[in-house]
Order: sequence, then structure tokens, then C-alpha cells
Amino acid sequence: MRTPRETFSKAFEKATRRIQKSFKKADTLNLKTTGSRSVEAWFLGPRAENADLLKRLILEAIDSQAEWRNSYFPEDPCHITEEIKRSPDYQEAIALIEEGYHDLLERLKRSVPFFSLRYQGHMGWDSTIPSVIGYFAGMLYNANNVAFEASTVTTELEIQVGDDLCRMLGYYVPPDDNENDELRAWGHITCGGTVANIEAIWSTRNLKFYPISIKQALLHDQNLVKVAAQIKINAYSSDSGTWTEQQLINLDTWQLLNLKVDDILALSTQITEQLENQGVNESEASTILSIALSKYSVQDLGIQEFSKRYLQEVESPVFFVPGTKHYSFPKAAAVLGIGASHMIDVEVDEHGRMRLEPLEPQPRQDGLKGYNLREDLEYCLDNHIPVYTVVAVIGTTEESAVDPLKQILELREEFSQKGLQFTVHADAAWGGYFATLLRTDADFYLPSPKDSAPPISPLSAYVEEQFMALPQADSITVDPHKSGYIPYPAGALCYRNSAMRNLVTFVAPYVFHGEAEPTIGIYGIEGSKPGAAPAAVYLSHRIIRPTKDGYGRILGQALFSGDKLYARLLCMAKEEDPFIIVPLTLIPDSIPGNTEAEKIEFIRQRVDGKTNEEIEQDEQAMAALQELGPDLNILIYAFNFKIDGKLNTSLKNANLLNKRYYENLSIDEGDDINNYPMIVSTTDFNAEAYGSYFIEHYKQRLGVTGEPDQAITVIRTVVQDPWKTETAEGSFIDVLEGLIRESILKVIEDIKDEIE
Repeated sequence: MRTPRETFSKAFEKATRRIQKSFKKADTLNLKTTGSRSVEAWFLGPRAENADLLKRLILEAIDSQAEWRNSYFPEDPCHITEEIKRSPDYQEAIALIEEGYHDLLERLKRSVPFFSLRYQGHMGWDSTIPSVIGYFAGMLYNANNVAFEASTVTTELEIQVGDDLCRMLGYYVPPDDNENDELRAWGHITCGGTVANIEAIWSTRNLKFYPISIKQALLHDQNLVKVAAQIKINAYSSDSGTWTEQQLINLDTWQLLNLKVDDILALSTQITEQLENQGVNESEASTILSIALSKYSVQDLGIQEFSKRYLQEVESPVFFVPGTKHYSFPKAAAVLGIGASHMIDVEVDEHGRMRLEPLEPQPRQDGLKGYNLREDLEYCLDNHIPVYTVVAVIGTTEESAVDPLKQILELREEFSQKGLQFTVHADAAWGGYFATLLRTDADFYLPSPKDSAPPISPLSAYVEEQFMALPQADSITVDPHKSGYIPYPAGALCYRNSAMRNLVTFVAPYVFHGEAEPTIGIYGIEGSKPGAAPAAVYLSHRIIRPTKDGYGRILGQALFSGDKLYARLLCMAKEEDPFIIVPLTLIPDSIPGNTEAEKIEFIRQRVDGKTNEEIEQDEQAMAALQELGPDLNILIYAFNFKIDGKLNTSLKNANLLNKRYYENLSIDEGDDINNYPMIVSTTDFNAEAYGSYFIEHYKQRLGVTGEPDQAITVIRTVVQDPWKTETAEGSFIDVLEGLIRESILKVIEDIKDEIE
């Protein structure tokens, strides 16, 4: 009888021979992609195939900069003369520049190879050529978008980019020649999603307290008392159980903390109009209101003093996030004085999406437990706990999960009818650009909308439903430097109602000189920020367009690649292999087959084993592919191993396996990237954030047991490139399978002596 070690060795040798055979074939692939030729023009390419194009365009930017400098008062004298250039000091300085530069160029070659089809790690891939040359050209002018006078061109570009992003997400932005009274959206560039999310929580905190400040100003400021009785707003009356128009100064604290977003944002206009009716001019009316509010606002008093004065009748407000939330939200809670204990993590379901309903009827428990959103909202309503906002993540950065935004908005409407109001923020930092799969040029007021596209994997029915609901969210974070393929830094925040930006306005006298100048810098957290960033987004959007025929083309093909890789992960482990692979994403019920094995066999025969063209011609396969795979294009999976044909049942051992697999395929500082044929990343799932149901469900699928508080180590693969699935002679996924097999079999062999 073989020992477990001998069984490992035999299986390892057999599988290694099989994979070496497949490697031989994979190495002969001619990696020429099929599909749209325009996508190939948009990137430098995995082998720098468009290097000559990029060189020529970069040189044009330098020539244009030189021409611009020479055309500005050309009679002015030169300073750097030929004589200076011949001087020893000048020559020595040039030599130092070249030496340092060449050293830097060599050091940079140890960077992560985002460009490669082998890179399967974090959320990074190639940047578009338009964004690179846009950034480079903008950088030469060194514009600072904190103020118009320091960024006379790039401020205008940022305004246009903000409108572009709002339209892409489905917000209303009128055409330039068709301004009207409908609510207008507004967006701006930030350094990243973290700052955008902090600003979103900042604005919603200020919005929550704004009516209280207004009431105090109306009651106590001598310039506003005369119009106080005329200021009315729709408010919920617990006596009648209905929303009715009431005088704002007669509302109690709970009512003031539960008014509707657009009604709150219209208050300042209502007050200034009443002052104008009293004979005060528009500019003076705005000044009067601003000075009056400064005595009562949370911005000026601070949250401690504001709470002590005005929030004694209610509990401290809270906001809700899924357990999969980005770390920017606890940062926001800390920075804004809300406190992390008032940020409530809501558990997720087996798909990694925020749980809205209880798993089964059970007695209510005291306190905010985070088991599901509905019960916590009911607890807030019953105990007069104000709610700032509910955050829905549209593409989590670990699991690629899309939270049920549509259902969250429906819950908000339901609780609104009971008198509980809150904003909804969509953190679409990762997923926002996937909205381009739903947009046409007509959405951007351009003629002849183009709906044509190469073979792509469209959004699933569930995900599309959530993206269609995006326009109802009050604010949305989106990162062009993630799935927009723009160089860092380029995050963004968009508001459904542009008036929301005024709640986070601070004005430095040397920055802003009045309404005559367009400005971005007075809104949000950042001060100085590079004008090159909006220049990069502007040019990329202008050429590629955030529509089906532009970014939708890139991301649709990336989704296709991700779904095909998911199919391969499902199908690659054979019965005789000493390992299994368990993707986090479940096989949809819509896949033909009565059992999981039958569904996998359908996927193997009709999806995994077919070319793109064959799948496109197979309606059933295309329908399956639409629902197959993760919500977006991040794959989570974990390995488990077998001993003598029996599956390991120890989570500790499975974690060891997956950690070693990651360590073998992740770059350490100073390493030669050529030693790593594939690069992945990793993360851990823990019950504290995700909830015990999610953890136990995935452990059961892995076939392991462990302590309830023991985290699960998983592998994360981000598929951003659009060219992985099809080459002239086959799919690059064949190469990746070979690398995965070789790596996991080596790890299994290496850890034999450490397995408990």
C-alpha cells in the first residue's frame, strides 16, 4: 500500500508530465488577437507593438510645448545660450541627469508587469495611449486644478470630464445648449476612490445636519427671522403617517434629521428667494445666509459641540456598509468624527453581496447586529437612530461582487414611508466604467449611436439591473485609473444633484475670486491636484468614448476573458488530480444540468472547449456565458488537496497550500520579474466582516472545517486585458492553465512535510 507521501509523488509526476506536454503546445502559440482592431490601437501592447506611435505622439507634445514657449512674446531674450551649453558646469549637470535617469530606467524595469497577459494580480493593467499622451502633454504645463487662474485649460477639461462621467453612470446632464430646470448632476476628479468615498460620507453627514442648522439660523439670526415662517418643506408626520408640507421651524429634531435629499438641497434657494422678495439683492442674500449658518453648522461648531447642542433627543447617527467595504469607509468615519463604531458592517450572502433580508424568521435582538440591512433599519426607526447613508459597492475590490443597489433603493423608499430617510452612496470605484456596456453615443448627445461590438460577455441580468439603478443613487464614486485604464491619480466623485457639492465647500481667499471664474478646487477635500489627470481622462474619453463602442468594447472583451478563465478553473481539475479548485462564484441555476457535475460538463463542452467564434454562434452557450462567472471581472478561488484520493478537511492545511501558492507567484522587492511566469494576489475572508454564513458556506464547498474565527486564504485574479481568450492558434488561457497546474503541484509536493 502506498503511503500518503508516495501517493502525492505519483500524482505529482503524472500531472507534471501532462502539463509539460501542454506547455510544449502553448509555447508555439502565435499571440495575435482577433476581434476589434481599434482596441489594438488604444494600448502600447504586451510587446510594445505600438512603441513607434507612442514615441511620435510624445515627441509632438514636447515640440508643441517648445513652440508654445517660443510664441509667447517672441522678442523676449533667450537665457540658455549655446555658450552656456558648452560650459563645464552645464556639461557636468547634463551628465548627472543622464546618469541618474539611466539608473532610474533600469530600476523601473523591476516593476510589476501590468501589461502582460501573465499578470493576474491587482487592479492594474496597461494605460490607454490617449490617456498617457494626455497626461504627458498636460504635465508639461504643470497646471494646478485647485484654481482657475492656475489651470485655465485643465479646469475646463475637468468640468467636461465630470459631465462625461455623470452621463456614463446615467445621471442627468443637459446638452450645452439645453439647460433647463431638471436636477443637474456634477462630478469632479479626485486623487482616488478613497478621497472620493470620504468626500461622499462628508457631504452626506453635512446634509443630515443641514436642516437643523437652517432652523437655528431662521429662529435666531435677525436677518432671517422675518422670512422664517415662509420656509416650508415636506416632512413626515408620525401622527398622520404621511408626508405633508410644514413650516421648517416647527419641525422636531427627528423630523429635521429625516427630510428628503432634494428638498434639503433646495432650502438655501428658497431662503434667498424669500430675502429677495424682501428687497435684498441676490448676492447680499447669499452672504446673509452664509454668515448666519456659520454660527450653527457642524462645519463650524464641530461634531461634538453640534451634538451637545442639537442632538440630545436622538441617538448618535450611523451609516451602513457591506462587510466587503473598502477601507476608505472606516477612514471616513475616523476623519469626520463619526467614529468607526457608528459604521455598521452588514453581513454578505454566499455571493459576497450585502444581505438585505434575514436568512429566516427569528426573534429581534437588541442593538445593531449587522446580520441584515432590513432588521437594522427597523431598529434605527424604532429607537430614533438617524441614518446618514447606506453604501452599496458596485464591484468589490476583493470579490468583484455587485451589491443589490436596486433593492437597497426600494428599501429606502419603504422606510421613507415610515419616516426614516437616508442617502444611498454607490462605491463604483471598480465597477463604474462597466456602465459603458449600457451606453450609446446618443446618451452623450452625439449623432448615429454605435451599438456594434466584437464578441463580448454582456453583464448578467442581475448586474445589469443594479447598473440601471445607478442614476437613483445620490452619489457615486468611480475611478478612471482602475477600469478606465487611466494613469494614476484619477479617481472621481459624482453627485446626482449638483447642489450637494456646496455642502463641502471651503474657500481660501487666494484661491477663488468669484463666480466669474469656473472653479473645482473649492469643492471637496483636496487642494492642489494635477491638471494632467483630467487631461488624461478627457483625451481618453474623447477618442475611446465611455460607450458600448468605446470602453464597452474593452471591458466587454475583458468580461469575456474573465468568464472563460472562470470556466477553465471549474473544468481543469480532473478526478485523478491531487487538488480541487473552488471559485467563490457559484454556478448559476440557469446553466443546463440537474447536478453540479452535469452543469460543469455542459460548461466544459459548450464554453471552455470552444473558441470565441464557436461560442458566439451557439445561442445556448452565449446565454450561459452571460450569467456565468463573477459579477464583474475579478476571480476569487482557493485550492484544496487530496491525500490518497481523499480530500483534506483541515482549513489550516488548505490555507497553508494557498499561501504558498501565492508566495510562489508574487513578486518580492528587488526580484527579477522574469522569475515569475504568472503573478497573482491574495486576500483573506474572515467572519467578523463577512459573517458566519458566508464563511461556513465557502468552507463547506472547500470541504474543510476549522475554528469559526479562522480566516480563509484565497487567491485573487483580476482580468483586465481584452486579448486573453483568442489567439491565431488558440487561447492564452491554455498557457495560464499550465502555469496554475505546475505551480499548485509544486506547492503540494513542497508542503508534504508541513501538513498536519
